[in-house]
Amino acid sequence: MAQYSFEQFEKDFPELASKYLELVEAQRSLKGIDAKTRQLINVGIQTANRNLRGVRYHAFMAKEAGATRNEVLGAVGLNRHLRGVGVVLDTLPEATAGFESKKVDR
Repeated sequence: MAQYSFEQFEKDFPELASKYLELVEAQRSLKGIDAKTRQLINVGIQTANRNLRGVRYHAFMAKEAGATRNEVLGAVGLNRHLRGVGVVLDTLPEATAGFESKKVDR
């Protein structure tokens, strides 16, 4: 199945993409949660949603914010009792790939 990139979304729907990025920026500016914790939470949420692209992206962003490999994989593993072992096994490779990447696409 072909993947639809965010860059293509920006071309096809520039106004929606712009508003989405404004929302993301507003979320980043919320006080009380540091960048690393925010990204680890995102890894957990994307894992629960089985969003492989999101897991990879936020694992990379967590690493950029100072998370360790164990912290990223732990955020995935926390889903074991909530969503089952299948979702953890499906998403661990993406979390690992995102953490080990030098760059990752949105």
